Amino acid sequence: MPQVTPRRDSGYLDKTDYLDSLFSLRDLEEKTPRSYPLPPRSKKNEVLQEDLRTPDNHVERDPRLIRLTGVHPFNVEAPLSDLYDEGFLTTKDLHYVRNHGAVPRVEDNDMLDWEFAVEGLVERPIKMTLRDLISDYEQVTYPITLVCAGNRRKEQNVVRKSKGFSWGAAGVSTALWTGVSLGDLLARAGPKRGAKYVFFEGADKLPNGYYGTSVKLGWAMDPERGIMVSYKMNGEPLHPDHGKPLRIVIPGQIGGRSVKWLKRIVVTSAPSDNWYHIYDNRVLPTMVSPEASANLPDTWKDERYAIYDLSTNSAICYPAHNESVPVDLAVYKLKGYAYSGGGRRVGRLEVTLDQGKTWSLANITYQEDQYRINKDDETLYGGRVDISGRDASFCWCFWDLDIPMPQLQEAGDVMIRGMDDSMNVQPKDMYWSVLGMMNNPWYRVVIHKEDGMLRFEHPTQPALLPGGWMERVKKEGGDLTNGFWGDKISGQDNAAPIEEPAQEICMVRADVNREISAQELRDHDGEEHPWFVVNGQVYDGTAFLEGHPGGAASIIGAAGQDVTEEFMSIHSDNAKAMMPTYHIGHLSPSALRALSNPSPTASPTAPRPVFLQPKAWSPAALTAKHSVSHDTRIFTFTLDHPSQSVGLPVGQHLMMRLRDPATDEAVIRAYTPISQPSDAGALRILIKIYEDRADAKGGRMTMALDALPLGRAVDFKGPVGRFVYLGRGRCAVNGRERTVRRFVMVCAGSGVTPIFQVMRAVAEDAGDATECVVLDGNREEGDILLRGEMDALVETAGGRCRVVHTLTRPGEGWAGKRGRVDRELFEREVGGAREGGETMVMVCGPGAMEETMKGIFKDGGWREEDVLFF
Repeated sequence: MPQVTPRRDSGYLDKTDYLDSLFSLRDLEEKTPRSYPLPPRSKKNEVLQEDLRTPDNHVERDPRLIRLTGVHPFNVEAPLSDLYDEGFLTTKDLHYVRNHGAVPRVEDNDMLDWEFAVEGLVERPIKMTLRDLISDYEQVTYPITLVCAGNRRKEQNVVRKSKGFSWGAAGVSTALWTGVSLGDLLARAGPKRGAKYVFFEGADKLPNGYYGTSVKLGWAMDPERGIMVSYKMNGEPLHPDHGKPLRIVIPGQIGGRSVKWLKRIVVTSAPSDNWYHIYDNRVLPTMVSPEASANLPDTWKDERYAIYDLSTNSAICYPAHNESVPVDLAVYKLKGYAYSGGGRRVGRLEVTLDQGKTWSLANITYQEDQYRINKDDETLYGGRVDISGRDASFCWCFWDLDIPMPQLQEAGDVMIRGMDDSMNVQPKDMYWSVLGMMNNPWYRVVIHKEDGMLRFEHPTQPALLPGGWMERVKKEGGDLTNGFWGDKISGQDNAAPIEEPAQEICMVRADVNREISAQELRDHDGEEHPWFVVNGQVYDGTAFLEGHPGGAASIIGAAGQDVTEEFMSIHSDNAKAMMPTYHIGHLSPSALRALSNPSPTASPTAPRPVFLQPKAWSPAALTAKHSVSHDTRIFTFTLDHPSQSVGLPVGQHLMMRLRDPATDEAVIRAYTPISQPSDAGALRILIKIYEDRADAKGGRMTMALDALPLGRAVDFKGPVGRFVYLGRGRCAVNGRERTVRRFVMVCAGSGVTPIFQVMRAVAEDAGDATECVVLDGNREEGDILLRGEMDALVETAGGRCRVVHTLTRPGEGWAGKRGRVDRELFEREVGGAREGGETMVMVCGPGAMEETMKGIFKDGGWREEDVLFF
């Protein structure tokens, strides 16, 4: 068993001494001349406005960072030029961040008492604090480049949408990390026979457990691999986004292996079975589609597809995207970065101006090598600078090449490729995979000639930012997979882009040939015999007014209009297959032109008192986002003026429309706000965010909405819905009034919102004798939405309302019901059907819950008119 070298200045550190040293050591070190780079000064940041209403409201951040997944969780990269300009070392301010959830909060005074364990297949398990780690082990300081496996993923998403969000080319950063060699800790613990892997687990609690992953034990013990347990970054205590107070840092491997907020190190005989180790950071075979991947658990678990070492990669940072330079310059200096993985050094970088026919060698600067020239006992930030005897490369390098301006003028593009010392070279073409990771084809910048200037266009821009030649070429109909970057090659057929074939559903009757004029369509734009247009075809919705799930208002609101966009966005394949039944003809050419170019309408002379309009979309600006759980937000939209009412009756909902950032297609969904009907000037909507998962695609609307920046407008239309609560037991279903004495409301997750609206109307009216029973099913206690608000309504109602919560994954302290909302629970809490229609049941939840309830109602003798599915 190797011996652990004790720390030369070992001795007990008290909390005050240690914190003083952390915050003052940097100034001391910078006054000492060094032969190697020191990091630039970091900024004093503040908690940003958009983070105040999230669980990260304690984290100070730089506003220059580009958010890739909306406000929360925090996944960001720096503008590429800013990142390059900081130089070899990146400050905490611009270092990329990959967070899966909320940042654990650790106060400065509690850092030394942070506990973690080394356990599993070891002879001597260790439980220790950060204070122990600093006092009992030798400290080292290394420059290390970290790279997200998703770096440059936006390029893959433009070609074909993957299951990951859109990183640009700045998901890479370098810092000086101080800590203890992981091999020293493991040697002290003593791995047992049969130990092959080391598992790391953080303190960030996520929907699928704590984040964790593993690497091979041999790598962890190898000094050439340089894996460390780190508590300082650039001489400062770890920033919360970077793992405060303790993390793993693994040189040469993807950033997803460098677990933050470290709590456990477990020596095992097999790779980790942690959800995030299996369903994240993998490159599945390229033929596996996002849809197919949901049903391939064995493929996900195959360790052959797990990513560890980084691949060779490079990018052009200058010229920057959309940078323009005059053609009368003598030369232009191209500049960029490159890196490789597994300790391999990038030994060659080549630039081409003729799409690979000829190449020129670029100059390479290895600033990492300056750290190899130091005294044997030299320390930096309290750690020994211990890389003079190491061959492995842990860092990126910078490259540059002077190009004569006449050569740039003649070229249509410029490209870079790298090769490491194992002769691994960047490929010309992209290897698309379902998670969009490890993207590393040649980096191509297009050159445009414009009025004595050259303008440069990068492949993409990160996140939802528009721009880049890839998006432009795709919109122009170019095939990005044809091997020529979408350019049309004379004499060759361009292969079709890799897309799943769209299933065509016939929505017309072949025997219907009637041509319908604009006047005929206008004659049917009211409540009687409403006609509407989809894809130039005319449909009569009269026969479906009563049966439409969205109520008659949905069809009446569409009457006389071209509703192609919203119909195709909202309706299922089954609904589309029903359309031939209602098909009555096609619009005449003149009518089509009239719908495409409507006459301008006069602006209203006075502000509208009511916001929602049934036949027109109305914009409202998103002004606030508030997280109420790990995946649920309250979105607040500001209306036209402070006194404007929403115009939504109790029990009805509205339509929301925004654009898919990847395709620019309209995404339209129905929601029930939680605003009071009497509220004015603002609209509040509770929405659950469905992110992409390994077993299911995320929600287009919810992910796009979550990524929407504050101040951006969203369109609304309404009201729609079959049900309206008129008060004091009176309600209307499809326009037919009735009176009920009791509401039974069954819901789950965000399906509580229409239930909440009706319950609130009952509870807050002291003269309303109607009873309400709510059965709310969820997985975990944290998934219960509007719980406090419903509890308050129960108290206000004085015995007229009660709420029953049941959980399928209850915690140890849960005192409520357990299991699903099933027949036994329903019959115990509600009883059987009553004669006379005095009870109405409302259901709003996932499909599985609806099917369960349908069985209960059928077997229990409930009348169809007494049951309403939202």
